Amino acid sequence: MHPTDADRARRAAADLVSSLGLEVDEVLDLHDSNRLTARLLPCDLVARIGPPSSGGAQTELDRAQRLAEAGAPIGLPDPRVPPQVHVRDGVEITLWTHHPTASRAELPPAEYAEVLQRLHAAMRDAELDAPSFTTRVDAALALLDDPARTPRLSAADRRFLRETLVELTARVDRSDRQQVLHGEPHPGNVLDAADGPLVIDLETCCTGPVGFDLAHAPAQVAAHYPGLDADLLEDCRILTRAIATTWRWDHEDSLPDGERLGVAWLDEVRALRG
Repeated sequence: MHPTDADRARRAAADLVSSLGLEVDEVLDLHDSNRLTARLLPCDLVARIGPPSSGGAQTELDRAQRLAEAGAPIGLPDPRVPPQVHVRDGVEITLWTHHPTASRAELPPAEYAEVLQRLHAAMRDAELDAPSFTTRVDAALALLDDPARTPRLSAADRRFLRETLVELTARVDRSDRQQVLHGEPHPGNVLDAADGPLVIDLETCCTGPVGFDLAHAPAQVAAHYPGLDADLLEDCRILTRAIATTWRWDHEDSLPDGERLGVAWLDEVRALRG
C-alpha cells in the first residue's frame, strides 16, 4: 500500500474501532501488501484494511465462517465487534482476533504440515468456491504481455518468464487431484500461536493440487505431508516463484523492497530451471 494511503488506512481503522467503544492509542503495522494488516492497541485486535474491492473482504469473512464450522485451524474475526466489512474514509476494514505467538523461534516442520493437512481436509468438507490457480498465471501473463506495466523487464527476461509460466502451468494443471487450497500458506500466513498454529488470510484461496500450497511453505515441511508427488511439488515451487517474480516487476507493485526481490527471484527461477 502506498505510504499516503497507508496513513489514511491506519487513521480509518483507529477511528472505526474507537467508534465501536474500544480504546486505540497505537497502530502497529504487521504486514503491508495489497491490504495493510495492523494491530491496534491497547484493545489488541487486528485490522485488515484495503481499497474497496469486488467483494474480496466479504468473501474472506464468509470463508472464515464456513471453515470454522468445518473445524479448520484458522484465525477468526474478533468477537467483540460485528463480523462485517466496515467502510470508512474510502477503505474497507475487517477486524480480527489477535493471537499471541508461541515462545519458540519457528513452527516445527511437522506441525506446519499437520496444520496444512487439517486445513485442506476442512476445505474439502466446506465445499468453498474458489478460482483455479491458473487465474493467477493469467494475471501474471497479462503483465508480461504489457511492457507499459512491466517496463523494467528486458525482452529476454520477459520471454523466459512467459515460457516458464506457460510450461509449468500445463504440467501442474494435469494433476487429477485438485481441491480448494489456501493459495499462499507461507510462514507469514501460518501463525505459531500460543494456543496452537492457525492459518490466516483467506482472500488468496484457489483450486489446484496440494503441492501448490506446499510450494509456499518452508522446504522441510513437505517431508511431513503424506502423499505428495515430488515432481509435481518441484514444478509448483518453480511456478509459484515465477508468478511472484512477475508481480514484483509490475510498475504499480507496492511491496516494500519489491524491486530488489524481483531481481533476486528472477535469478532464483533461472537457477531452479537449470
